[in-house]
Amino acid sequence: MLRQAASRRTLVHLSRSLFPRATRLAPATLPAPGRRHNSSSSSRVTAQSAILTKPTEKDPYAYMPGFGNRFSTEAVPGTLPDAQNSPQKCKYDLYAEHVTGASFVTPRSEAQTSWLYRIRPSVAHQGFKPLPDNPDLEHNFSSLNPRVHVSPTQLAWHPFDIPSEPTTFVEGLKTLCGSGEPTLREGVAFHIYAANKSMENEAFCNNDGHMMILPQQGRLDIQTEYGHLMARSGELVVIQRGMRFKVAFPDGPSRGYIQEIFGSRFELPDLGPLGTHGLANPRDFETPVASFDVDQSPWKIVYKVCGRLFACTQEHTPFDVVAWHGNYAPYKYAMEKFVNVGSISKDHIDPSIFCVLTAKSKTANHALTDFLIFSPRWDVASHTFRPPYYHRNAATEFMGLLYGVYGGRSDEFQPGGASYETGFCPHGVSYDEFKAATEAELKPGRVHEGTIAFMFESSLMLPLTDYAIKRSGKLHEHEPKMWDNLNAQFLNHLDQVNADLKKAGMLGVTPKVEL
Repeated sequence: MLRQAASRRTLVHLSRSLFPRATRLAPATLPAPGRRHNSSSSSRVTAQSAILTKPTEKDPYAYMPGFGNRFSTEAVPGTLPDAQNSPQKCKYDLYAEHVTGASFVTPRSEAQTSWLYRIRPSVAHQGFKPLPDNPDLEHNFSSLNPRVHVSPTQLAWHPFDIPSEPTTFVEGLKTLCGSGEPTLREGVAFHIYAANKSMENEAFCNNDGHMMILPQQGRLDIQTEYGHLMARSGELVVIQRGMRFKVAFPDGPSRGYIQEIFGSRFELPDLGPLGTHGLANPRDFETPVASFDVDQSPWKIVYKVCGRLFACTQEHTPFDVVAWHGNYAPYKYAMEKFVNVGSISKDHIDPSIFCVLTAKSKTANHALTDFLIFSPRWDVASHTFRPPYYHRNAATEFMGLLYGVYGGRSDEFQPGGASYETGFCPHGVSYDEFKAATEAELKPGRVHEGTIAFMFESSLMLPLTDYAIKRSGKLHEHEPKMWDNLNAQFLNHLDQVNADLKKAGMLGVTPKVEL
Protein backbone atom coordinates (compact mmCIF):
# COMPACT_ATOMS: atom_id res chain seq x y z
CA MET A 1 0.00 0.00 0.00
CA LEU A 2 2.86 2.36 0.82
CA ARG A 3 4.46 1.60 -2.51
CA GLN A 4 1.17 2.30 -4.30
CA ALA A 5 0.79 5.66 -2.50
CA ALA A 6 4.32 6.64 -3.35
CA SER A 7 3.78 5.88 -7.02
CA ARG A 8 0.68 8.09 -7.08
CA ARG A 9 2.45 11.13 -5.65
CA THR A 10 6.05 11.54 -6.72
CA LEU A 11 6.91 15.21 -6.83
CA VAL A 12 9.75 16.09 -9.13
CA HIS A 13 10.74 19.71 -9.67
CA LEU A 14 12.60 20.20 -12.92
CA SER A 15 13.40 23.46 -14.60
CA ARG A 16 15.47 24.14 -17.68
CA SER A 17 14.98 26.73 -20.39
CA LEU A 18 16.04 27.12 -23.96
CA PHE A 19 17.64 30.25 -22.53
CA PRO A 20 20.09 28.87 -19.94
CA ARG A 21 22.15 31.34 -17.98
CA ALA A 22 24.86 33.00 -20.04
CA THR A 23 28.36 31.66 -19.42
CA ARG A 24 31.56 33.63 -19.85
CA LEU A 25 34.09 31.84 -22.06
CA ALA A 26 37.78 31.57 -21.18
CA PRO A 27 39.81 34.75 -21.73
CA ALA A 28 40.75 35.20 -25.37
CA THR A 29 44.35 35.26 -26.62
CA LEU A 30 44.83 38.19 -28.99
CA PRO A 31 47.16 37.87 -32.02
CA ALA A 32 50.55 39.53 -31.79
CA PRO A 33 50.89 42.93 -33.55
CA GLY A 34 51.47 42.56 -37.27
CA ARG A 35 50.38 38.93 -37.26
CA ARG A 36 47.50 37.98 -39.54
CA HIS A 37 44.15 37.58 -37.74
CA ASN A 38 42.72 34.07 -37.83
CA SER A 39 38.92 34.20 -37.58
CA SER A 40 38.85 30.73 -36.06
CA SER A 41 41.35 31.58 -33.32
CA SER A 42 40.54 32.00 -29.64
CA SER A 43 40.30 35.78 -30.14
CA ARG A 44 36.59 35.32 -30.86
CA VAL A 45 34.20 35.28 -27.91
CA THR A 46 30.62 34.16 -28.53
CA ALA A 47 27.80 33.98 -26.01
CA GLN A 48 26.68 30.44 -25.36
CA SER A 49 23.07 31.40 -24.74
CA ALA A 50 20.59 34.14 -24.03
CA ILE A 51 20.27 35.35 -20.43
CA LEU A 52 18.15 34.16 -17.54
CA THR A 53 17.86 36.13 -14.33
CA LYS A 54 19.74 34.70 -11.38
CA PRO A 55 17.97 33.28 -8.32
CA THR A 56 18.41 35.16 -5.04
CA GLU A 57 17.89 34.35 -1.39
CA LYS A 58 14.41 35.90 -1.46
CA ASP A 59 13.50 34.59 -4.92
CA PRO A 60 14.83 31.10 -5.75
CA TYR A 61 13.49 31.10 -9.31
CA ALA A 62 15.01 32.09 -12.65
CA TYR A 63 13.09 34.07 -15.27
CA MET A 64 13.22 34.99 -18.93
CA PRO A 65 13.42 38.78 -19.36
CA GLY A 66 11.19 40.71 -21.77
CA PHE A 67 7.62 41.94 -22.21
CA GLY A 68 5.32 40.21 -24.68
CA ASN A 69 8.13 38.09 -26.12
CA ARG A 70 7.51 34.76 -27.81
CA PHE A 71 9.37 32.56 -25.38
CA SER A 72 10.45 28.93 -25.73
CA THR A 73 11.30 26.95 -22.60
CA GLU A 74 11.59 23.27 -21.75
CA ALA A 75 12.31 21.52 -18.45
CA VAL A 76 13.52 18.39 -20.26
CA PRO A 77 15.89 19.14 -23.16
CA GLY A 78 14.53 18.35 -26.59
CA THR A 79 10.85 18.25 -25.55
CA LEU A 80 9.55 21.01 -27.84
CA PRO A 81 8.62 19.75 -31.33
CA ASP A 82 10.71 21.07 -34.18
CA ALA A 83 9.03 23.39 -36.72
CA GLN A 84 5.47 22.46 -35.74
CA ASN A 85 3.07 22.76 -32.82
CA SER A 86 0.91 19.64 -32.88
CA PRO A 87 2.86 16.58 -34.04
CA GLN A 88 1.12 13.27 -34.50
CA LYS A 89 2.97 11.99 -31.45
CA CYS A 90 4.69 14.29 -28.95
CA LYS A 91 7.97 13.33 -27.35
CA TYR A 92 7.59 11.26 -24.17
CA ASP A 93 3.92 10.76 -25.13
CA LEU A 94 3.09 14.23 -23.83
CA TYR A 95 -0.13 15.98 -24.83
CA ALA A 96 -0.07 19.21 -26.84
CA GLU A 97 -2.50 21.84 -25.53
CA HIS A 98 -3.15 25.19 -27.21
CA VAL A 99 -4.09 28.22 -25.08
CA THR A 100 -5.36 31.33 -26.86
CA GLY A 101 -5.75 34.67 -25.12
CA ALA A 102 -7.30 36.47 -28.09
CA SER A 103 -9.51 35.82 -31.09
CA PHE A 104 -8.12 33.49 -33.76
CA VAL A 105 -8.40 36.31 -36.33
CA THR A 106 -6.73 38.95 -34.17
CA PRO A 107 -4.00 40.78 -36.13
CA ARG A 108 -0.73 38.93 -35.69
CA SER A 109 0.82 41.86 -33.82
CA GLU A 110 -1.87 41.52 -31.15
CA ALA A 111 -2.21 37.72 -31.06
CA GLN A 112 -1.84 36.06 -27.65
CA THR A 113 -1.21 32.33 -27.73
CA SER A 114 0.88 29.55 -26.22
CA TRP A 115 1.45 25.84 -26.79
CA LEU A 116 1.84 23.67 -23.70
CA TYR A 117 3.27 20.13 -23.68
CA ARG A 118 1.99 18.36 -20.60
CA ILE A 119 1.80 14.98 -18.90
CA ARG A 120 -2.02 14.94 -18.86
CA PRO A 121 -4.32 17.40 -20.66
CA SER A 122 -6.59 19.81 -18.81
CA VAL A 123 -9.64 18.06 -20.20
CA ALA A 124 -8.89 15.02 -17.99
CA HIS A 125 -11.08 15.93 -15.02
CA GLN A 126 -14.18 14.60 -13.25
CA GLY A 127 -16.71 17.36 -13.96
CA PHE A 128 -17.74 20.67 -12.40
CA LYS A 129 -19.84 21.46 -9.36
CA PRO A 130 -20.99 24.91 -8.21
CA LEU A 131 -19.47 26.29 -5.03
CA PRO A 132 -21.21 28.51 -2.47
CA ASP A 133 -21.10 32.18 -3.40
CA ASN A 134 -18.52 34.40 -1.73
CA PRO A 135 -20.68 37.36 -0.63
CA ASP A 136 -17.63 39.64 -0.63
CA LEU A 137 -16.71 38.85 -4.24
CA GLU A 138 -18.59 41.02 -6.77
CA HIS A 139 -18.63 40.93 -10.57
CA ASN A 140 -21.71 42.93 -11.63
CA PHE A 141 -21.34 46.68 -11.22
CA SER A 142 -24.56 47.77 -12.93
CA SER A 143 -26.40 50.56 -11.12
CA LEU A 144 -29.38 48.16 -11.06
CA ASN A 145 -27.48 45.79 -8.79
CA PRO A 146 -28.60 46.45 -5.18
CA ARG A 147 -25.24 45.18 -3.91
CA VAL A 148 -23.31 48.16 -5.34
CA HIS A 149 -23.38 51.81 -4.30
CA VAL A 150 -22.15 55.22 -5.47
CA SER A 151 -20.40 57.98 -3.55
CA PRO A 152 -19.83 61.59 -4.65
CA THR A 153 -17.14 62.20 -2.04
CA GLN A 154 -13.68 60.97 -1.20
CA LEU A 155 -13.51 57.71 0.71
CA ALA A 156 -10.70 55.84 2.41
CA TRP A 157 -10.09 52.58 4.22
CA HIS A 158 -7.72 51.83 7.05
CA PRO A 159 -5.54 48.74 6.47
CA PHE A 160 -7.69 45.68 5.93
CA ASP A 161 -7.55 42.92 8.54
CA ILE A 162 -5.90 39.58 7.91
CA PRO A 163 -8.29 36.83 9.05
CA SER A 164 -7.58 34.77 12.15
CA GLU A 165 -9.29 31.68 10.74
CA PRO A 166 -7.38 29.61 8.12
CA THR A 167 -8.04 31.37 4.78
CA THR A 168 -6.53 30.69 1.36
CA PHE A 169 -5.85 33.25 -1.33
CA VAL A 170 -9.12 32.36 -3.11
CA GLU A 171 -11.15 32.44 0.10
CA GLY A 172 -9.62 35.81 1.03
CA LEU A 173 -10.72 37.70 -2.12
CA LYS A 174 -12.90 40.75 -1.45
CA THR A 175 -14.10 43.30 -4.00
CA LEU A 176 -14.08 47.04 -3.29
CA CYS A 177 -15.28 48.63 -6.54
CA GLY A 178 -15.49 48.14 -10.29
CA SER A 179 -17.35 48.78 -13.52
CA GLY A 180 -18.99 46.66 -16.21
CA GLU A 181 -19.03 42.89 -15.87
CA PRO A 182 -17.35 39.89 -17.53
CA THR A 183 -20.13 39.04 -20.01
CA LEU A 184 -19.87 42.53 -21.52
CA ARG A 185 -16.15 41.96 -22.21
CA GLU A 186 -15.32 45.39 -20.86
CA GLY A 187 -14.80 46.43 -17.29
CA VAL A 188 -12.60 46.40 -14.22
CA ALA A 189 -12.79 45.15 -10.66
CA PHE A 190 -10.55 46.21 -7.80
CA HIS A 191 -10.13 43.65 -5.03
CA ILE A 192 -8.03 43.07 -1.97
CA TYR A 193 -6.89 39.70 -0.67
CA ALA A 194 -6.10 38.84 2.94
CA ALA A 195 -5.07 35.27 3.71
CA ASN A 196 -2.91 33.07 5.91
CA LYS A 197 -3.19 29.52 4.52
CA SER A 198 -1.16 28.22 1.58
CA MET A 199 -3.03 26.33 -1.11
CA GLU A 200 -2.07 22.65 -1.15
CA ASN A 201 -3.68 20.33 -3.74
CA GLU A 202 -5.83 23.18 -5.00
CA ALA A 203 -5.52 25.63 -7.88
CA PHE A 204 -7.47 28.65 -9.09
CA CYS A 205 -8.44 29.68 -12.62
CA ASN A 206 -10.03 33.05 -13.40
CA ASN A 207 -12.03 32.72 -16.63
CA ASP A 208 -13.33 36.28 -16.34
CA GLY A 209 -10.25 38.45 -16.79
CA HIS A 210 -6.56 39.16 -16.29
CA MET A 211 -5.41 39.71 -12.71
CA MET A 212 -2.67 42.10 -11.61
CA ILE A 213 -1.63 41.09 -8.09
CA LEU A 214 0.27 43.48 -5.79
CA PRO A 215 1.43 41.89 -2.53
CA GLN A 216 1.68 44.43 0.28
CA GLN A 217 2.56 42.20 3.24
CA GLY A 218 4.42 38.91 2.83
CA ARG A 219 5.76 37.26 -0.30
CA LEU A 220 3.62 35.20 -2.65
CA ASP A 221 5.05 31.93 -3.95
CA ILE A 222 2.95 31.41 -7.06
CA GLN A 223 3.03 28.15 -9.01
CA THR A 224 1.50 28.36 -12.48
CA GLU A 225 1.21 25.97 -15.39
CA TYR A 226 4.05 27.94 -16.99
CA GLY A 227 6.41 27.84 -14.02
CA HIS A 228 7.05 29.52 -10.66
CA LEU A 229 7.03 33.19 -9.64
CA MET A 230 7.98 34.69 -6.29
CA ALA A 231 6.58 38.16 -5.62
CA ARG A 232 7.31 40.54 -2.74
CA SER A 233 5.93 43.93 -1.79
CA GLY A 234 7.07 46.29 -4.55
CA GLU A 235 6.55 43.73 -7.31
CA LEU A 236 3.51 43.11 -9.46
CA VAL A 237 2.41 39.80 -10.97
CA VAL A 238 0.04 39.45 -13.93
CA ILE A 239 -1.81 36.14 -14.25
CA GLN A 240 -3.60 36.13 -17.58
CA ARG A 241 -7.16 35.01 -18.04
CA GLY A 242 -7.67 31.24 -18.07
CA MET A 243 -4.34 30.31 -16.44
CA ARG A 244 -4.33 27.98 -13.46
CA PHE A 245 -2.21 28.82 -10.44
CA LYS A 246 -1.87 28.33 -6.71
CA VAL A 247 -0.51 30.64 -4.01
CA ALA A 248 1.63 29.84 -0.98
CA PHE A 249 2.75 32.24 1.76
CA PRO A 250 6.42 31.62 2.67
CA ASP A 251 6.45 34.56 5.12
CA GLY A 252 3.16 33.76 6.83
CA PRO A 253 -0.04 35.84 6.64
CA SER A 254 -0.29 38.04 3.56
CA ARG A 255 -2.33 40.96 2.26
CA GLY A 256 -2.41 42.87 -1.00
CA TYR A 257 -4.32 44.42 -3.86
CA ILE A 258 -5.68 43.04 -7.14
CA GLN A 259 -6.77 44.77 -10.33
CA GLU A 260 -8.88 42.59 -12.64
CA ILE A 261 -9.74 43.66 -16.19
CA PHE A 262 -12.42 42.27 -18.51
CA GLY A 263 -12.14 42.27 -22.31
CA SER A 264 -8.79 44.03 -22.60
CA ARG A 265 -5.17 43.25 -21.75
CA PHE A 266 -2.29 44.99 -20.04
CA GLU A 267 0.15 46.75 -22.36
CA LEU A 268 3.10 49.08 -22.02
CA PRO A 269 2.03 52.70 -22.58
CA ASP A 270 3.26 54.49 -25.70
CA LEU A 271 6.18 56.80 -24.95
CA GLY A 272 5.50 59.50 -27.54
CA PRO A 273 8.22 62.19 -27.48
CA LEU A 274 10.08 60.31 -24.72
CA GLY A 275 11.40 58.07 -27.48
CA THR A 276 12.27 54.42 -27.03
CA HIS A 277 13.30 54.17 -23.37
CA GLY A 278 11.89 55.17 -20.01
CA LEU A 279 9.07 54.40 -17.59
CA ALA A 280 8.78 50.58 -17.39
CA ASN A 281 11.38 49.16 -19.78
CA PRO A 282 10.40 45.88 -21.49
CA ARG A 283 13.63 44.11 -20.51
CA ASP A 284 12.74 44.42 -16.81
CA PHE A 285 9.65 42.21 -17.00
CA GLU A 286 10.22 38.56 -16.11
CA THR A 287 8.44 35.39 -17.27
CA PRO A 288 8.89 31.98 -15.59
CA VAL A 289 10.72 29.05 -17.15
CA ALA A 290 9.04 25.68 -17.60
CA SER A 291 8.76 23.58 -14.45
CA PHE A 292 6.67 20.50 -13.76
CA ASP A 293 5.66 18.09 -11.01
CA VAL A 294 5.04 14.37 -11.39
CA ASP A 295 1.97 14.06 -9.19
CA GLN A 296 -0.97 11.69 -9.71
CA SER A 297 -2.77 12.55 -6.47
CA PRO A 298 -6.26 14.14 -6.19
CA TRP A 299 -6.53 17.87 -6.96
CA LYS A 300 -9.31 20.47 -6.88
CA ILE A 301 -9.43 23.33 -9.40
CA VAL A 302 -11.60 26.35 -8.52
CA TYR A 303 -12.88 28.32 -11.52
CA LYS A 304 -14.37 31.82 -11.52
CA VAL A 305 -16.86 32.15 -14.38
CA CYS A 306 -19.02 35.29 -14.64
CA GLY A 307 -18.30 35.96 -11.01
CA ARG A 308 -19.56 32.54 -9.88
CA LEU A 309 -17.29 29.90 -8.38
CA PHE A 310 -17.16 26.28 -9.57
CA ALA A 311 -14.86 23.38 -8.76
CA CYS A 312 -13.69 20.33 -10.62
CA THR A 313 -11.63 17.45 -9.30
CA GLN A 314 -8.97 15.47 -11.10
CA GLU A 315 -6.46 12.72 -10.32
CA HIS A 316 -3.36 14.67 -11.35
CA THR A 317 -1.66 18.00 -10.79
CA PRO A 318 -2.39 20.88 -13.19
CA PHE A 319 1.29 21.84 -12.92
CA ASP A 320 2.65 19.18 -15.26
CA VAL A 321 3.76 21.27 -18.26
CA VAL A 322 7.16 19.92 -19.34
CA ALA A 323 7.70 22.57 -22.04
CA TRP A 324 5.90 25.50 -23.58
CA HIS A 325 6.34 28.23 -26.16
CA GLY A 326 4.39 31.39 -26.98
CA ASN A 327 3.64 34.89 -25.72
CA TYR A 328 0.55 34.24 -23.57
CA ALA A 329 2.16 33.71 -20.18
CA PRO A 330 2.29 35.13 -16.66
CA TYR A 331 4.94 37.68 -15.75
CA LYS A 332 6.19 39.91 -12.96
CA TYR A 333 7.88 43.31 -12.61
CA ALA A 334 9.84 44.98 -9.81
CA MET A 335 8.56 48.53 -9.53
CA GLU A 336 11.87 49.81 -8.13
CA LYS A 337 13.17 49.45 -11.71
CA PHE A 338 10.74 52.08 -13.02
CA VAL A 339 12.48 54.99 -14.77
CA ASN A 340 10.85 58.17 -13.52
CA VAL A 341 10.64 61.25 -15.75
CA GLY A 342 9.42 64.73 -14.87
CA SER A 343 9.80 68.45 -15.39
CA ILE A 344 13.35 69.79 -15.16
CA SER A 345 12.27 73.41 -15.57
CA LYS A 346 8.84 74.34 -14.15
CA ASP A 347 5.30 73.08 -13.56
CA HIS A 348 4.04 69.50 -13.39
CA ILE A 349 3.64 67.00 -16.18
CA ASP A 350 0.41 65.01 -16.16
CA PRO A 351 0.49 61.88 -13.95
CA SER A 352 0.44 59.69 -17.06
CA ILE A 353 4.26 59.91 -16.84
CA PHE A 354 4.01 57.51 -13.90
CA CYS A 355 2.17 54.83 -15.91
CA VAL A 356 3.63 51.32 -15.68
CA LEU A 357 0.94 49.43 -17.61
CA THR A 358 -2.29 50.41 -19.35
CA ALA A 359 -5.31 48.61 -20.77
CA LYS A 360 -7.35 50.05 -23.63
CA SER A 361 -11.10 50.55 -23.49
CA LYS A 362 -13.48 50.40 -26.43
CA THR A 363 -13.45 54.22 -26.50
CA ALA A 364 -10.46 55.55 -28.40
CA ASN A 365 -7.87 57.38 -26.27
CA HIS A 366 -9.65 56.51 -23.01
CA ALA A 367 -7.91 53.86 -20.91
CA LEU A 368 -9.95 51.13 -19.34
CA THR A 369 -7.34 51.42 -16.63
CA ASP A 370 -3.88 52.90 -16.12
CA PHE A 371 -1.61 51.52 -13.43
CA LEU A 372 0.52 54.34 -11.99
CA ILE A 373 3.17 54.29 -9.28
CA PHE A 374 4.72 56.98 -7.09
CA SER A 375 8.24 55.99 -6.15
CA PRO A 376 11.53 57.66 -5.15
CA ARG A 377 12.59 60.42 -7.55
CA TRP A 378 14.02 63.94 -7.76
CA ASP A 379 11.79 67.01 -7.68
CA VAL A 380 13.56 70.04 -9.17
CA ALA A 381 10.92 72.30 -10.76
CA SER A 382 11.54 76.03 -10.23
CA HIS A 383 8.86 78.62 -9.38
CA THR A 384 6.42 75.74 -8.97
CA PHE A 385 3.87 74.50 -6.44
CA ARG A 386 5.41 71.06 -6.06
CA PRO A 387 2.71 68.93 -4.40
CA PRO A 388 -0.14 67.71 -6.61
CA TYR A 389 -2.21 70.74 -7.54
CA TYR A 390 -5.91 70.86 -6.70
CA HIS A 391 -7.74 69.02 -9.43
CA ARG A 392 -10.93 67.42 -10.70
CA ASN A 393 -10.32 64.56 -13.11
CA ALA A 394 -12.58 62.77 -15.54
CA ALA A 395 -11.00 59.53 -14.30
CA THR A 396 -11.88 57.65 -11.13
CA GLU A 397 -8.88 57.06 -8.85
CA PHE A 398 -8.27 54.14 -6.51
CA MET A 399 -5.03 54.40 -4.55
CA GLY A 400 -3.06 52.06 -2.28
CA LEU A 401 0.26 52.07 -0.45
CA LEU A 402 2.64 49.10 -0.67
CA TYR A 403 5.30 50.41 1.69
CA GLY A 404 6.71 53.65 3.05
CA VAL A 405 4.98 56.96 3.75
CA TYR A 406 2.99 58.92 1.21
CA GLY A 407 2.53 62.46 2.52
CA GLY A 408 -0.17 64.95 1.66
CA ARG A 409 -3.08 62.54 1.79
CA SER A 410 -6.20 63.68 3.55
CA ASP A 411 -6.26 60.79 6.01
CA GLU A 412 -3.98 58.36 7.81
CA PHE A 413 -2.93 56.69 4.57
CA GLN A 414 -1.13 53.49 5.59
CA PRO A 415 0.26 50.42 3.83
CA GLY A 416 -2.57 47.96 3.30
CA GLY A 417 -5.25 50.66 3.22
CA ALA A 418 -6.84 52.44 0.26
CA SER A 419 -8.44 55.67 -0.93
CA TYR A 420 -11.03 56.45 -3.61
CA GLU A 421 -12.13 59.50 -5.58
CA THR A 422 -14.88 59.23 -8.16
CA GLY A 423 -14.70 61.17 -11.41
CA PHE A 424 -14.68 64.97 -11.02
CA CYS A 425 -14.57 64.73 -7.23
CA PRO A 426 -12.39 67.71 -6.18
CA HIS A 427 -9.31 66.72 -4.23
CA GLY A 428 -5.90 67.92 -3.22
CA VAL A 429 -3.57 68.44 -0.29
CA SER A 430 -4.51 69.81 3.10
CA TYR A 431 -4.08 73.45 4.06
CA ASP A 432 -0.95 72.68 6.06
CA GLU A 433 0.63 71.00 3.02
CA PHE A 434 -0.45 73.91 0.81
CA LYS A 435 0.99 76.52 3.15
CA ALA A 436 4.29 74.70 3.53
CA ALA A 437 4.66 74.26 -0.22
CA THR A 438 3.98 77.91 -1.01
CA GLU A 439 6.56 79.11 1.50
CA ALA A 440 9.32 76.50 1.12
CA GLU A 441 12.69 77.25 -0.41
CA LEU A 442 12.71 75.50 -3.78
CA LYS A 443 15.79 73.34 -3.77
CA PRO A 444 16.28 70.11 -5.73
CA GLY A 445 15.12 67.35 -3.44
CA ARG A 446 14.17 63.71 -3.22
CA VAL A 447 10.51 62.78 -2.77
CA HIS A 448 8.79 59.49 -1.86
CA GLU A 449 12.05 58.07 -0.52
CA GLY A 450 11.57 54.47 0.64
CA THR A 451 8.01 54.47 -0.68
CA ILE A 452 5.91 52.87 -3.38
CA ALA A 453 2.33 54.04 -3.65
CA PHE A 454 0.14 53.15 -6.60
CA MET A 455 -3.00 54.25 -8.36
CA PHE A 456 -5.53 52.32 -10.43
CA GLU A 457 -7.01 55.03 -12.65
CA SER A 458 -10.00 54.30 -14.89
CA SER A 459 -12.00 56.34 -17.37
CA LEU A 460 -15.09 54.49 -16.07
CA MET A 461 -17.27 55.28 -13.08
CA LEU A 462 -16.57 52.73 -10.34
CA PRO A 463 -19.49 51.83 -8.06
CA LEU A 464 -18.57 50.49 -4.63
CA THR A 465 -19.51 47.11 -3.19
CA ASP A 466 -21.43 46.08 -0.10
CA TYR A 467 -18.17 44.87 1.40
CA ALA A 468 -16.46 48.22 0.82
CA ILE A 469 -19.32 50.29 2.22
CA LYS A 470 -20.93 48.07 4.85
CA ARG A 471 -18.80 45.12 5.91
CA SER A 472 -15.11 45.94 5.80
CA GLY A 473 -15.16 47.82 9.10
CA LYS A 474 -12.36 50.03 7.75
CA LEU A 475 -14.25 52.71 5.82
CA HIS A 476 -13.93 56.36 6.74
CA GLU A 477 -14.68 59.53 4.83
CA HIS A 478 -12.05 62.18 4.35
CA GLU A 479 -12.43 64.97 6.88
CA PRO A 480 -13.62 68.08 4.98
CA LYS A 481 -12.37 70.34 7.79
CA MET A 482 -8.81 69.76 6.57
CA TRP A 483 -9.57 72.29 3.83
CA ASP A 484 -11.40 74.85 6.00
CA ASN A 485 -8.31 77.05 6.26
CA LEU A 486 -8.04 77.40 2.50
CA ASN A 487 -9.52 80.88 2.86
CA ALA A 488 -10.13 83.48 0.19
CA GLN A 489 -6.74 85.16 0.58
CA PHE A 490 -7.50 87.05 -2.62
CA LEU A 491 -9.63 89.37 -0.48
CA ASN A 492 -6.50 90.55 1.34
CA HIS A 493 -5.36 92.12 -1.91
CA LEU A 494 -8.55 93.95 -2.96
CA ASP A 495 -7.00 97.41 -2.74
CA GLN A 496 -4.25 96.40 -5.17
CA VAL A 497 -6.76 94.53 -7.37
CA ASN A 498 -8.99 97.59 -7.64
CA ALA A 499 -5.99 99.82 -8.35
CA ASP A 500 -4.96 97.50 -11.17
CA LEU A 501 -8.51 97.40 -12.53
CA LYS A 502 -8.76 101.19 -12.46
CA LYS A 503 -5.43 101.45 -14.24
CA ALA A 504 -6.82 99.17 -16.95
CA GLY A 505 -9.95 101.36 -17.29
CA MET A 506 -12.21 98.82 -15.60
CA LEU A 507 -14.64 99.01 -12.69
CA GLY A 508 -13.47 97.90 -9.29
CA VAL A 509 -14.85 94.93 -7.38
CA THR A 510 -16.80 95.07 -4.12
CA PRO A 511 -17.20 91.91 -1.98
CA LYS A 512 -20.73 90.68 -1.42
CA VAL A 513 -21.59 90.93 2.26
CA GLU A 514 -24.11 88.59 3.87
CA LEU A 515 -27.00 90.59 5.40
